[in-house]
Amino acid sequence: MEKLIVTSSPHVKSSTTTSTIMRDVIIALIPALIASNIIFGLRAGLVTAVCVASCVGFEYLSRRIMNKKNTISDLSAVVTGIILAFNLPSTMPLWMCVIGSFVAIVIVKQLFGGIGQNFANPAITARIVLLVSFGTQMTNWAAPKIAAVADAVSGATPMAQIAAGETPNILNMFLGTTGGSLGETSALALLLGGIYLVYRKVINPIIPVAFIGTVFVFTAVLGGNPLAQILGGGLFLGAIFMATDYSTSPVTNMGKLIFGIGCGLITVLIRVFGSYPEGVSFAILLMNILVPYIDKATKLKALGGKR
Repeated sequence: MEKLIVTSSPHVKSSTTTSTIMRDVIIALIPALIASNIIFGLRAGLVTAVCVASCVGFEYLSRRIMNKKNTISDLSAVVTGIILAFNLPSTMPLWMCVIGSFVAIVIVKQLFGGIGQNFANPAITARIVLLVSFGTQMTNWAAPKIAAVADAVSGATPMAQIAAGETPNILNMFLGTTGGSLGETSALALLLGGIYLVYRKVINPIIPVAFIGTVFVFTAVLGGNPLAQILGGGLFLGAIFMATDYSTSPVTNMGKLIFGIGCGLITVLIRVFGSYPEGVSFAILLMNILVPYIDKATKLKALGGKR
C-alpha cells in the first residue's frame, strides 16, 4: 500500500516555466526581426542587439545591487529588449536605446519588484518616455530599402499619411515595406508570430482579437479606412506582444475582453481626435493602469461561495 503524501499547493504541476514561455515569445518575434533587417537593413539588427544587451546588463546589475537572485536566465529581459527595439526607428541613436533600456528594466520593472510585479509594460513605458524626451529622433523614419509597390519611396509612416489625408498602399502595409518603427511595419510577420503563440497556448487570443476588431469596427463607424488602421501604426505588435503581457493584463476572460476593447477604443480616439497619429502605446499604458479594477469587477465567484 502506497503512503499518502501530503504537500502544499500547487498540486497540479506543469513543465512550463518563465524561461520556456519567453523562449516561445522570442521565437514568435523572429519573423518580424528578419523582416526588419530586410526592410531597413542591418541597422535594425544593430538597434535590436544594443537594446537586448543593455536590457540584460541592467537587469543583471540591478539585481546584484539589490542583492536579489539574478533573473537574466528567465529570458524576460531579452524579450523586453527585442520589443523595445521594435518600437524604435532604425535610425535611433544607440545611446538613446540604452536610456530606453534603463527606463524599461530598472525603473519600470526592477524598482517594482521584478517580473510579475510591474504595473505597466516596460517596453511600452520606455517607448513613451523616449517619444516625449527625444521626439525628433523617435520620428526620424528611414525609407524602406525594398517595396512591394513602387510608391514606397519615402520614410513617412502610413499613420502620418492617413493624418495628412493621403491613402497608404495596403499591400506595402501588410508586407511591411513602409516607414515606421523597425519591428511594427510587417503585419504579416507579426501575424505569423501571433499564430505561433496561440498555437503554443502562450497567449489567449481574446485580447488581440478584441483589440484589433474594435479598431476595425470603430474606425469604420467613424468613416475611416479600417483596413489601413489595423495594418498600420504597430497595432499588431501592440495587440499580440504587448497587450497580452501576463503581468499587466487581466486574468479573467471577461476582463481580457474589456481590456482589448478599451485598448481599441482609446487607440482610435487618439488617432482620430488626438494630436498624435498613433495611439497604441498610450492606449495599452492607460489600460494597464485600469487592470486591477478590471480584475476586481470581473472576479469569478468561488464554487459554493457567496458574493
